[in-house]
Amino acid sequence: MMDNWCCYNRPMSTQINTTKLYIPALRSRTVIRQRLTERLNKGLHRKLTLISAPAGYGKTTLVCEWLAGCERPAAWLSLEQGDTELTRFLTYMISALQTLEENIGEGVLSVLHSPQPAPTESILTALLNELAAIPSPFILVLDDYHAASSREVDEAVSFLLDHLPTQLHLVITSREDPAISLPRLRVRDQLTELRATDMRFTLTEAETLFNHVMDLHLSTDHITELQSRTEGWAAGLRLAALSIQEDHDADRLLQSFTGNHHFVLDYLAEEVLQRQPSAVQDFLLRTSILDRLCGSLCDDIMANSEASGKDMLIELDRRNLFVVPMDQERRWYRYHHLFADILRRRLLENMNGSDITELHQRASIWYEDHGFEIEAFHHAVKAQDITRSSRLLQGGGMPLHLRGAARMALDWLESLPAKELDVRPELWVYYGSALLIAGKPTGVEHKLRAAEAALEGMDQEDVGVKELIGWIAATRATLASLMLADNHNGAEPNLQAAEAAMQVSGLEDKTEDLVGLITPARNAGKSETNGVDQVIAQSRRALAYLRQDNLPARTASAWMLGVACQRRGDYAEACAAYNEVIANCRMIDHQLMAVMATIGIAQIREAEGRPDLAAECYREALRLAGGLPHPAIKEAQMGLERVSRVLEGELKDILIEPLSQREIEVLQLIDQGLSNREIADKLFLALDTVKGHNRRIFEKLHVQRRTEAIARARDLNLLKRTPKPH
Repeated sequence: MMDNWCCYNRPMSTQINTTKLYIPALRSRTVIRQRLTERLNKGLHRKLTLISAPAGYGKTTLVCEWLAGCERPAAWLSLEQGDTELTRFLTYMISALQTLEENIGEGVLSVLHSPQPAPTESILTALLNELAAIPSPFILVLDDYHAASSREVDEAVSFLLDHLPTQLHLVITSREDPAISLPRLRVRDQLTELRATDMRFTLTEAETLFNHVMDLHLSTDHITELQSRTEGWAAGLRLAALSIQEDHDADRLLQSFTGNHHFVLDYLAEEVLQRQPSAVQDFLLRTSILDRLCGSLCDDIMANSEASGKDMLIELDRRNLFVVPMDQERRWYRYHHLFADILRRRLLENMNGSDITELHQRASIWYEDHGFEIEAFHHAVKAQDITRSSRLLQGGGMPLHLRGAARMALDWLESLPAKELDVRPELWVYYGSALLIAGKPTGVEHKLRAAEAALEGMDQEDVGVKELIGWIAATRATLASLMLADNHNGAEPNLQAAEAAMQVSGLEDKTEDLVGLITPARNAGKSETNGVDQVIAQSRRALAYLRQDNLPARTASAWMLGVACQRRGDYAEACAAYNEVIANCRMIDHQLMAVMATIGIAQIREAEGRPDLAAECYREALRLAGGLPHPAIKEAQMGLERVSRVLEGELKDILIEPLSQREIEVLQLIDQGLSNREIADKLFLALDTVKGHNRRIFEKLHVQRRTEAIARARDLNLLKRTPKPH
């Protein structure tokens, strides 16, 4: 079940880059492409609109133009590399939807960011049910989908499309076709498509661009030639227009113009760049290392530049120099992707490696100072600063590779020589954890042993060393738990089989596969005794060494200890571990883990022959769960039904003296959570009188505590549920 990798993989909170949720602002002067917006309007009755074309064909601009004139509200998500992990993708998608409905998907986000993940279909089904409750039609745009495309994201989007509510229309822009069932959507008339051939500028549109938007007053022959050579490619036409705007010589441009898109872009970017002042060229090249730009960040990159970053970005935007505003306030921008590629190539050609390294260092410092730790780590890696990258990867106690940067972290760790890892034992530990998330458990133990070897000779009482020892133990507890899955052929073959099973899925994040494989049976067989003992030993070791304030890791270790002890039949230690989980969850707000631990205690009480206490725990689990879309909720419901049937059978054999009307009144107030003193004040009774009523109620119901009395009374239908006062 739960372990350290799972706990860290679902963070308590996620840093949201809100600029990804803004619909890019339209330029004041643009080419209105009515023939395309009309097609988009006519396709609104279908499930999906797909705009698939190479870079520079104006996909994003077209959708923005269409939305500006569309009467339907729209949620927008600009995707980028790093959004391929399903948790990150769904988090941002729900955040985009919350720009239309503030509270939508809150329960789903809670599950996504909890240490015990739910199956993807359960999460998506819960989200779809909420979307179906929105009364008015709306649009969701996934812009630059190719940047986030992965098997798990594609499968999630396919599931959404299969069950899409009628009021939701999905729009995808992409440089390549997404791996979803487009043929099936076509056959069912559920797909509107715009391709490169549709997106190419017509002669009329090119004439509008050159002569009305750019005021170039070109002849029809010139426009026809440019439109033909660019094949209507929007970026090529705009670049050509900018080049002509500089020297007003269309003939000279046409003489050296080629029809290859990439060469055209290179040539025109060269023409545009060379005509810019040296200060502008320097700004463009140096800031090209950034995926997103804001004034403060650019100031730090440029160091002692005379012009402020904010003013420079505003000027670049005004001059249409391929910067795209990311928000309505024009605080954040990005370069056109192809333009950024050329700038970066020019940067490598014109600046030495040490200067580029310094740029990445400055970017890393700015991002860290402003709370963007993953971006800070990315630039530290680019700067080849192992010390800084290592520190940032630790993430202040919650490592970044378990907060949405798993692929980035694993790629970096794999690139490091062993000698660099040996001097930083924590990296060996993170290496093993990252492999576990990637579904490669057979390689984890080697990394843990390397970490232990690197720790030899160090002060074992050092706080940092003890923390790493705890991490290693928690990771080994995970491996031992994984060994228990269908353990018939010995440990090593079982790990290999588990790894093979996880790799078949093709998902980058194997958390769900791991949880599914290590879910324990209620009672362990003799053949798995050693495995259960190993989980218990390593979990205890983890709890002995992990810092007291490392609540997420301690909660995961306590959870594994509880599951293993329950599996072995050591109910006292299991309940103690589960109670630690519940106590920790109150402090770190892990709703699902508290639910799971409470269900574990309920199962134990049921196994001990205490259906009354089991029912009480199952009810508490359901109360804590609220609307969480997780299979554990069904287990709690089934458990409550099961023990309720037992209780009903027992109660038939118990003669209960009827409660008086006053006793029922007291019982109702107890159910509302009132204290004896509050009950006395409310009923105008003496405190001792109320206590006497309590004693008689307990005697008649054959219980010893308030909570037992309420549970028994409900089983006997003596009172109705009464909401507790706020």
